[in-house]
Amino acid sequence: MSDDKKPKKPSRQQVFTLLVQIGRKDGDGLPNNATGAALMCFASGIDEAEAVRETVAILKQADTNPLDVTGYGTLAEREEEGHEIDDEERALMQRALDENSVIIAQMTPFFD
Repeated sequence: MSDDKKPKKPSRQQVFTLLVQIGRKDGDGLPNNATGAALMCFASGIDEAEAVRETVAILKQADTNPLDVTGYGTLAEREEEGHEIDDEERALMQRALDENSVIIAQMTPFFD
């Protein structure tokens, strides 16, 4: 039986919304006068802890300095809390799930 005939095993991956605060580091790509930034990320993982670990690891590889991560849960959890989630955000979440990746959806630099 070829691989494409096997029933696909359901993925246990979920997508979590994370807000990551980063500090300054040489080569981080932030504006010169910024003191840091907030990154809204969509990250896949079996659980939120795995999504956080993967996100921090990837951001460190990208020469940023992650300082703090706040988790906002899965799409379903956010909907239960009444968060409004537009089609673009949903598409980015689906992409994170499909690619088993971390998507940075928004970056907001901090200034004094």
